Amino acid sequence: MAHEVVAVQRNGGVEWDQLIDQHLVRQTVEGGLSRNSLDAYGRDLSDFQQFCRAHQIAPNELDMRVVTAYLENLAVREFAVASQRRRLAAVRGLIRNLLESGVLEHDPARNLKLRRHSRALPRTLGAKEIELLLDAIDISKLRGLRDRAMLEIAYGCGLRVSELVALRLNQIDLAAKVVIVLGKGGKERIVPIGGAALRALTAYLAARHKAAQSQLSASCRRHRSADPAVRPNSAAFLTRLGRPMTRQGFFKALKGWASGDDRVAWISPHTLRHCFATHLLEGGADLRAVQEMLGHSDISTTQLYTHLSRTHLRKVHRAYHPRALAKC
Repeated sequence: MAHEVVAVQRNGGVEWDQLIDQHLVRQTVEGGLSRNSLDAYGRDLSDFQQFCRAHQIAPNELDMRVVTAYLENLAVREFAVASQRRRLAAVRGLIRNLLESGVLEHDPARNLKLRRHSRALPRTLGAKEIELLLDAIDISKLRGLRDRAMLEIAYGCGLRVSELVALRLNQIDLAAKVVIVLGKGGKERIVPIGGAALRALTAYLAARHKAAQSQLSASCRRHRSADPAVRPNSAAFLTRLGRPMTRQGFFKALKGWASGDDRVAWISPHTLRHCFATHLLEGGADLRAVQEMLGHSDISTTQLYTHLSRTHLRKVHRAYHPRALAKC
């Protein structure tokens, strides 16, 4: 460790456990974090706790030297700058809690800054490649209808995979052609459903209802007031066992359909969200509208896609303007 860190108290491990647990509970209650976000925070803070415990740092001894030393340790371990920023954000959140509870009197991370890093532009598919992927799905079976509907909704509405698999029937209004999405922090947003996604979803739900009805015996129908597969609060997308679709399940299904063509084999579920934003902006959509549909709290996150759009515009300009390639 580049900076020597001196501790007065040697057995701060239990205190760290308690304080981090309290902080995570508070984040859950006040911040409305999803389980995935909470798990990520927990992993980051666990790493910070292990660092402090290894150097015998108690919570009330946390100062700028300790936080700086931790960041240097991350760099030595070859963490990417983006990962260092995420860890520092987690530590800052914990520090705010320590300040409010009186464990610390001063913020040791107030003046800490990480070097700026260029954000990598997300890789996307073109409209023709999206069509290739859609055409690869066998819609003669219920599984294919489900996967086609999931892909159409993911691409057509720009949903995160966690939002997609958590979608319930009562969040979908087929008549109004909208889906009500519960995003990060429990924030609700309304996203339009396009014609292609609407047709795919309608076909899947009809086939699912028919399959569920055929599986029910006559005696089951007499004792049940409603088909469990189509209750309003049912998951929108189900596995063959009737359970809600999972992130891993959708990833596996998507990779299975894409594996036959090298042009799309690299795709991930989040690629569809990137494609949604990029294709909207390339088509002339308003940045604020795209931000709203994506559920970004900060427009700077959405602005990442304007760089992709500018790349598209440059290609169009070079291809079609008579003086674009003229030598000076």
